[in-house]
Amino acid sequence: MSQKINVAIVGLGFGAEFIPIYQQHPNANMYAICQRTESKLNEVGDQYGIKVRYSNYDDLLADPNVDAVHINSPIPNHAEQTLKALRAGKHVACTVPMATSVEDCMEIVKATKETGKKYMMMETVVYAREFLFVKELYEKGELGKVQFLKASHQQDMEGWPDYWPGLPPMHYATHCVGPVAGLLKLEAEYVSCFGSGTISEDLAKIHNSPFAVESAHIKFKDSDLSAYVYRSLFDVARQYRESFEVYGSKKSFEWPLIEGEDPVIHTAKKPEHEIPEKVTTPDYAHYLPEEIRHFTGHGVYNLDDNAHLSFVQGGGHGGSHPHLAHEFISALIENRDPFPNAWQSANWTSVGILAHESALQGGALIQLPDFKSV
Repeated sequence: MSQKINVAIVGLGFGAEFIPIYQQHPNANMYAICQRTESKLNEVGDQYGIKVRYSNYDDLLADPNVDAVHINSPIPNHAEQTLKALRAGKHVACTVPMATSVEDCMEIVKATKETGKKYMMMETVVYAREFLFVKELYEKGELGKVQFLKASHQQDMEGWPDYWPGLPPMHYATHCVGPVAGLLKLEAEYVSCFGSGTISEDLAKIHNSPFAVESAHIKFKDSDLSAYVYRSLFDVARQYRESFEVYGSKKSFEWPLIEGEDPVIHTAKKPEHEIPEKVTTPDYAHYLPEEIRHFTGHGVYNLDDNAHLSFVQGGGHGGSHPHLAHEFISALIENRDPFPNAWQSANWTSVGILAHESALQGGALIQLPDFKSV
């Protein structure tokens, strides 16, 4: 495969993490960068030797040399920028979540159908080494029949940028919805969610969202499985935890309670004291082209003098960044849908949006739209 995809990165805060990955990927050309603040644009452009620079997003989209955009802008801009890019004939990778409304999720799915362009939500958890480990166990049959899935994402968002304070917990739920849906490629059918506790009044009034914790059950379509996910963002004492657990008939996988400790495998039919066993999760760099394998272990933002909150608190996102970039580029080269594709991304994102609606209604069951058949 000698084809190269011209990639433009939009947003150079967290987005800068991906620049050297694309620069070293054998099928990518790190062609352009876009940032509203020209001083930041030039600083990053000079640092990485990128000549094509835009401070205006529309000008970037008008460039016929751009094949694909990777959007890393603030959450409120995701849907608008994604739709503009698709309609300008560009493929899109976008950091999570896909959008902030179910209607915008639907519009993005429709736009991919209308334009024939690919969309991928860059959900880190489904390419983290822990998820890849569990996926390998499942595919080898070691888990047996999967019986239940559970995930959590707890984080203290105090001090984050202006669009985060008071955010409803489930409006940023893809890090826990993604793995429970993604392991067996399931489609969420309906959701029920409860809010619990309250955040401070000054935070609650920003989005009219009072809950400290939101916990949801997800029922999957054409499956006997359901999953449980819970989220907190403010006023809850908890170390950062982005956990994913799966319970099978033969083996189960449980996330450690404390960051840095090893996960636990439970194996059925053993003497009780032998059922649990701590395991070391292997790295999966061998899934990647040799040129970018080293990025599973380090990147731009795990340097002490260049720390980004999402990378520091997220434990390096499980080595997922080069896997995300590789999946996106590979899908374009092979002319196939990336994982997650547009309808899957819409489904995962809308679970969180509608879970919050359910919590405001005291746990009401809310159906998800059928994004797959749009």
